[in-house]
Amino acid sequence: MLAFITWDVSPIIAEIGPLTLRWYGLLFASGFIIGSFILSHVYKSERVSPHWVDVITVYMLIGTVLGARLGHVFFYDWESYRNNPGEILKIWHGGLASHGATLGILLATWLFSRNNKFDYLWVLDRIVLVVAVGGALIRLGNLMNSEIVGLPTQQPWGFVFVRDAEKLEPATRPLPSGAVLVERSRDASGDVVRPVDINTPVGAGTLMAVPRHPSQIYESLFCVFLFVLLYRLWSRYKENTPRGLLFGLFVVLLFSFRFLVEFVKEDQVDFEKGMALNMGQILSIPLVLVGLWVLFTARNRPGTPQDAPRDLTDAEPPKPLSVQTQKR
Repeated sequence: MLAFITWDVSPIIAEIGPLTLRWYGLLFASGFIIGSFILSHVYKSERVSPHWVDVITVYMLIGTVLGARLGHVFFYDWESYRNNPGEILKIWHGGLASHGATLGILLATWLFSRNNKFDYLWVLDRIVLVVAVGGALIRLGNLMNSEIVGLPTQQPWGFVFVRDAEKLEPATRPLPSGAVLVERSRDASGDVVRPVDINTPVGAGTLMAVPRHPSQIYESLFCVFLFVLLYRLWSRYKENTPRGLLFGLFVVLLFSFRFLVEFVKEDQVDFEKGMALNMGQILSIPLVLVGLWVLFTARNRPGTPQDAPRDLTDAEPPKPLSVQTQKR
């Protein structure tokens, strides 16, 4: 049995002169790198030129970053950005929303499909494999940043997020099981939280970090599960996969889980306090409904459309037996 995990990991990997290398940025970029290898394998298996992977990766990168940033601005913090529109461009200050990223990806893949004459649902069915991997890595990035934490828990796998300056509580005696006494100060980079000796006298301003649900790990592991499930389905059917099946399943499962996991997560912004459902849950509902419609109508759609670009680099694929028979 675990007895709580004190999470005091620095989000910074290294500082090289003016350059700061962070875990979040590395994991975010890794999602696109790993995803490009997965998509290349998928495209080659279906005899589609892998050069399209480079093209759609550019669309995906722009759509993900812009969508995630604008989603945060308009869904979670419009009051702040309305008076400081220049801050919208400062992505390095933090503030990305997964629902916004989803909308950005949907728009980016639609533009890719339209501009390059691909079937939209065919593209979405393959791109969700990449999105699942990226989602798992981004949530690990949130873990390294000690952000998007869960509610307090006494479960033995609870994490004590020492560095989360926004979720500290007034210290009490006796300390709750697993709690860590901390002190908060400020420097040029903002709030700094450090653990202190457990025997430090508890005063009016003494703070503590308590065990919380590691919701980032919950979501990351679920994304891994989604990837395995979707990849196995694709491996079984490949080009015969009914269009919309993988995308619909991905959206329904991911955002249903997101709806449920929000019940063990802290509210992200102040206006969510007192709401029956928080913003993450409200935004998940229409996506689940869209996914259900796409999923249940997928059986009416064949696999790869005949007019989808194949870009065969080798010999033409074998002709159907009926055609060969007719020529004899």
